[in-house]
Amino acid sequence: MKLLEPHKIGNVILSNRMAMAPMTRSRANMEGVVGASTVLYYTQRASAGLIISEAINISKQAIGSPLTPGLYTRDQINAWKNVTQAVHEKGGTIYAQLWHTGRVAHSLVKNGALPVAPSAIGIQGQQHFTMEGMKNYETPKALTIDEIQQIIHDYKQAAEYAMEAGFDGVELHAAFGYLPNQFLADSSNTRNDEYGGSIENRNRFVIHVMQQLVSAVGENKAAIRLSPTSTYNNITHKQPIEQFTALLQELNKLVLSYIHLMKVPFSTDSFPQYPIDTIETFGKISQHPIIANCGYTRDSGETELKKGIATMISYGTLFLANPDLPKRFELNAALNTADRATMYGGKDQGYIDYPFLNI
Repeated sequence: MKLLEPHKIGNVILSNRMAMAPMTRSRANMEGVVGASTVLYYTQRASAGLIISEAINISKQAIGSPLTPGLYTRDQINAWKNVTQAVHEKGGTIYAQLWHTGRVAHSLVKNGALPVAPSAIGIQGQQHFTMEGMKNYETPKALTIDEIQQIIHDYKQAAEYAMEAGFDGVELHAAFGYLPNQFLADSSNTRNDEYGGSIENRNRFVIHVMQQLVSAVGENKAAIRLSPTSTYNNITHKQPIEQFTALLQELNKLVLSYIHLMKVPFSTDSFPQYPIDTIETFGKISQHPIIANCGYTRDSGETELKKGIATMISYGTLFLANPDLPKRFELNAALNTADRATMYGGKDQGYIDYPFLNI
């Protein structure tokens, strides 16, 4: 199987072409520090060719959901060192996914501070989880130029901390409606300065962040996750093909380890401007290795690799419920079913108690 072949990402030889996709699990403490259960959680899944960590807040301002981890205090950095050391001892490779939620947040999770965004446009038709239950989204505060520059600096600082903590690289979470995605989308970015308006201007924030990440961690150690066709969190693009083509052409100028593309399904009736196949359309533009994501199975992942555009497939829920997923794929064994009630928050149940194959 191609899925089980060794593969090189950046300067690292991976044991297979299966990545563990980043998944928010909300198991950190109130200070954003991960504990012993998180060490075990990632260690159990070290047979993945590449582990991409759950999204990690780059600053206090970046926090959007309760009990999510950070990478900006000494205690947080030291806690992640325990994770990376344990994964490496098992022969694994792990990247840190860097996260700023922007408007996908609530003041109840941010000690009363309003969420921030490119423009003062709130999310409609959805609610956000807080420790006081589900709440309607608030209208975020529009960022000033100085505040944008500070966030770009925060990304670079978090990347430096990630390397100190022992991660093998970093991935910018620029997908699924979080802050970088908010800058990209004309539905959430109505600025009329250098960070808004034209496609070039709306791409600028992401390009500036990626330049700083490469500066912080070095060549072949920075990556990015994109979701060109996701409409979650009120994200829409009037010209997605033009938008992401231009973005990927700019990213081609940097020496990155990979591009992580989410192949999110959508209604062609509602969004006729969206390409049918994200990997086919955008993967060919990139000069970097492509990791394809979103709902792949053993067979569909293998089929995607054989097309020759994606070089790895990332699995989320399947890795959550099957810590030994590569071995199960190798043997074509039965898979555990994920318990959706314990995906976000809670203790060890549904986190580190999924059974391995008894072989």
